[in-house]
Amino acid sequence: MTAKLPEAFTLDRIETPVGTVLLVTDADGAVRALDFDDYAPRMMRLLARHYGQVNLTPGAAPGPVRNAVIAYFNGDARALETLIVTTAGTPFQREVWAALRAIPAGETRSYGQLAVAIGRPKAVRAVGLANGANPVGIIVPCHRVVGANGTLTGYAGGLERKRWLLAHEAAAI
Repeated sequence: MTAKLPEAFTLDRIETPVGTVLLVTDADGAVRALDFDDYAPRMMRLLARHYGQVNLTPGAAPGPVRNAVIAYFNGDARALETLIVTTAGTPFQREVWAALRAIPAGETRSYGQLAVAIGRPKAVRAVGLANGANPVGIIVPCHRVVGANGTLTGYAGGLERKRWLLAHEAAAI
């Protein structure tokens, strides 16, 4: 039996108004992860959980991907909508992440609303866990999920960034 080779991805770093983002893409140009530089250990844990051993080679993401991320932070709240994202989560996680991508920029949903959207209204806690395991922050907009009463709840990039991202999108719409 031969050992599986590590997944080979490109790691790009992009400066944004709220810190450097780490953008991980594969050879086909699909986004595999996006997180903030100060949360790199979290991103690496999620990559390892999804793909096992990974090999991140510093370099530029494909032009259209990189340009879309830059455009988003420059005010085009819809620039990320067409990017191809590949994740290796469970079927349930991928279902939640697809529902996250369906939340329009400038809008929010509660965990309960997200559970209803995937046809599992009692799975609120599981939806929250899937949301927290999202390896592709911002593109799969987990920051658009708020508490049932509309308050800001946890965000892997920090509540200040979540507040900034939501205000940024609202201003851009």
